[in-house]
Amino acid sequence: MRKYSSIAAACILAVAATTSLQAAPASEPSSTREAITPGDEPIILFDGKTLGDCYVWLKDVGRSDPEQVFRVTDGLLHVTGDGLGSLITNQAFKNYHLVLEYKWGDKTWRDRENSARDTGLLIHSNGVDGGYQGIWKPSIEVQIIEGGVGDFVFVSGKDEAGEQVPLSLTAPVTLDRDGEVVWNPDGNVETYGTANRRRINWRQRDPDWKDEKGFRGPHDVDSPGQQWTRIDVLADGDRITTFVNGVKVNEASNPSPTSGQIQLQTELAEVFFRRWELYPIDGGPAPAPAEQ
Repeated sequence: MRKYSSIAAACILAVAATTSLQAAPASEPSSTREAITPGDEPIILFDGKTLGDCYVWLKDVGRSDPEQVFRVTDGLLHVTGDGLGSLITNQAFKNYHLVLEYKWGDKTWRDRENSARDTGLLIHSNGVDGGYQGIWKPSIEVQIIEGGVGDFVFVSGKDEAGEQVPLSLTAPVTLDRDGEVVWNPDGNVETYGTANRRRINWRQRDPDWKDEKGFRGPHDVDSPGQQWTRIDVLADGDRITTFVNGVKVNEASNPSPTSGQIQLQTELAEVFFRRWELYPIDGGPAPAPAEQ
């Protein structure tokens, strides 16, 4: 059994009798929260029982979840996908090794019923809830979409003062056949963000990617079908490095912001999470494939 840090233990909510549990509301603006760095023990963001020290934000309904889009089912964090929004940590974090394990469900919704299954891990989140089109808090996204797991995406939006949250990453890149930006450790170093907003694709993203359910490129390293996939994100001060199933797929430096809350998206696709943990940079497990 994994041990909880004192921070995590104090934050975990009491277990309710049902398997679908509401999260705790945030109590202060993100700009006033002091970012926490994991210590000797991991911070367990999902304990298999509750939604933990997090709150839900959904488009049109805000900090409520009447349809229980985020719930706990059979020990898994179950995101039904029936909506747009996120589960957001109350705490802000910095300088951590994040481990996340997910698998896709069957259900997709509305105008994305036949589209590639899509969700995301949003790190360094700052600003107002719903700052991006009423849906997500401004952040740097580690994309989780069929065919594009590990892309970096800028989720723009405003802070509590109504100003744009400055977002940026610097990375060596090349352009693919269609002019899309692709991480390449031997490429030219470029800076993207609020002033020059481009997605930074993971290194071997298929240039023939199609937005269709079940898409899989020839070099994709996430697990096929509805098997478990592991993502490791090392947010190490001025560098963000992402691994998918133990393979390094993307890396950038000089991030802005360098800390913030963490969000798990709901983006009209059902997804399950079994592991969501933070370790110190030098004390976490080596990136590796997910066990099936």
